[in-house]
Amino acid sequence: MRRFYSSLIFCFVVLTAMAQGWPKSYSGVMLQGFYWNSYADTQWTRLERQADDLAKVFDLVWIPQSGYCGGQSMGYDDLYWFTNYNSSFGTEAELRSMIKTFKDKGIGTIADVVINHRKNVSTWVDFPKETYKGETYEMFSTDICADDDDGATKTWADKNKYSLSANNDTGEGWGGMRDLDHKSTNVQRIVKAYLKMLLEDFGYTGFRYDMVKGYSGSYTKLYNEDSKPQFSVGECWDGTATIRNWIDATQKTSAAFDFQFRYTVRNAANAGDWNKLGQQNDGNYPLISKNYENASYSQYAVTFVENHDTEKRPDADQDPIKKDTLAANAYLLAMPGTPCVFFTHWKAYKQEIANMIAVRKAVGITNTSAYANMASNKDYYAVQTTGTKGKLLVVVGTGAANYTPPTNGNWKKAISGYHYVYYVSDLDPATIVYPEINTEEEKDGEYAGVPAFCTMEEGERCAFFEAPISWGSQIFVWAWMNNGKGEDYLGTNWPGVSATKLGTADNGNSVWKWTVTGSVNPDNIIFSGGGMQTGNMNYTNGGYYFGKDGLKATVTATAIRHIDMTGQPAEYAVFDLQGRQVGTTKSSLKPGVYIINKQKFIVR
Repeated sequence: MRRFYSSLIFCFVVLTAMAQGWPKSYSGVMLQGFYWNSYADTQWTRLERQADDLAKVFDLVWIPQSGYCGGQSMGYDDLYWFTNYNSSFGTEAELRSMIKTFKDKGIGTIADVVINHRKNVSTWVDFPKETYKGETYEMFSTDICADDDDGATKTWADKNKYSLSANNDTGEGWGGMRDLDHKSTNVQRIVKAYLKMLLEDFGYTGFRYDMVKGYSGSYTKLYNEDSKPQFSVGECWDGTATIRNWIDATQKTSAAFDFQFRYTVRNAANAGDWNKLGQQNDGNYPLISKNYENASYSQYAVTFVENHDTEKRPDADQDPIKKDTLAANAYLLAMPGTPCVFFTHWKAYKQEIANMIAVRKAVGITNTSAYANMASNKDYYAVQTTGTKGKLLVVVGTGAANYTPPTNGNWKKAISGYHYVYYVSDLDPATIVYPEINTEEEKDGEYAGVPAFCTMEEGERCAFFEAPISWGSQIFVWAWMNNGKGEDYLGTNWPGVSATKLGTADNGNSVWKWTVTGSVNPDNIIFSGGGMQTGNMNYTNGGYYFGKDGLKATVTATAIRHIDMTGQPAEYAVFDLQGRQVGTTKSSLKPGVYIINKQKFIVR
């Protein structure tokens, strides 16, 4: 009887452990391995090449939804789940290679799982029919919520003689794509198979569930208990009470992103009032806060200060942190919860963020560590966090360097930087080992001179820009005058106007041109794209600018002669400005500029 009782206890412990959506006392740090439209910058091959550095710092890397979506996509309009993994970030082979490399180096890959909604193939109700390991998986119109798209889907379905599910949505609706009915046994069967495939076949270690407010948290519990990921975190974008209720609905089989932590840090940084780190509006304290009667939610808090939905984009301002990014990350990485560092912050401050994480891990801070406010005012905020191997005192704000730690704590400075300082206690800072990180930005191609297709006509005013492929598929121009009035030369909003792509340089970079249309030249110019931008540069007529290196050369106007094709001999080949042969001097050529016998001619 005693043996039987012990077995029951053992089984209960195992089942309880399996039900925990995020490990208790977890000391790892996650990287969000992408930003919006980071198609070139975060290709699977590029991320894999950074694995050695990432492994020195991060334990988990969250990547975009990796299936094919029918075109260029960040993955949130998911289409194929089983059969096509040639996405906007690389091929299936490249994806598998990256995940394996990460795993071999001790990094777990977190899959972005989008199961609230799904894209259709050609109509409102058709989904891909996919076969995986001998099983066929296909969703039907009856797997779509009855009230999808506020009834618009049902109107279309009735008109075209399709039936939807009899069940309404179990969460918030969204009109972008078809909301899936998670009460459907077919949907449940397909989702379960999909998640198991991600873990067991591709080698992912866990899930980031997108838009979890779109369906009941009980289904996250159902799917996690079936697939058993090591890590699960949901995007429950709301106030703290709603987030806690969602975690409870999953029966704590999943963590959640701590949005209130993010808003608190943003408010303090943007206002330059660091006292706001201790002030929350409407009782919306972060999940890690001690202000709750039950502080156990710290285990399920994935903290962050920026992500792809809040960042500053070239085409829109979401609600970004506008200054003191380093101080924001210093606070993030000193607090309990599981920190998730944003990719653009990592790119900009690799060594300093790596140093912060090194101190965090040396002190032994985990997601359930205790913390206490030590001092606060407008100029600085000081917090002590107690780890398993020591204590960390972080001070952030414009006056961080002026703060003096308490004398009874034996505090010693570990690291410091712009508006932040780390002190440690019960630990010799000299024993902390800081990883050496390659801070050189991976370059798509070195400057190789001005391509031949960069030309100017007599009297033309323009500028050229050579952009690394990581700068995205469209380059923008912002220009202004130094007249003391702050006038925008272009009369538009950031990021300005679109440049025209001329071609591709020999090093693989794209080359762009902007032609001045105003009556006078601007004084200054900025090129931007893909979340990257140059600094403020002087405008030079015919200037050839190269990435962040600035002005590299000046293109001079070349006289282009008119050629009358009548009676011309066929002794010379005719090339376009990209160097492609398009005919001979006897050919019928469209109007344009051509190269004949190494000289430029215009055909009218």
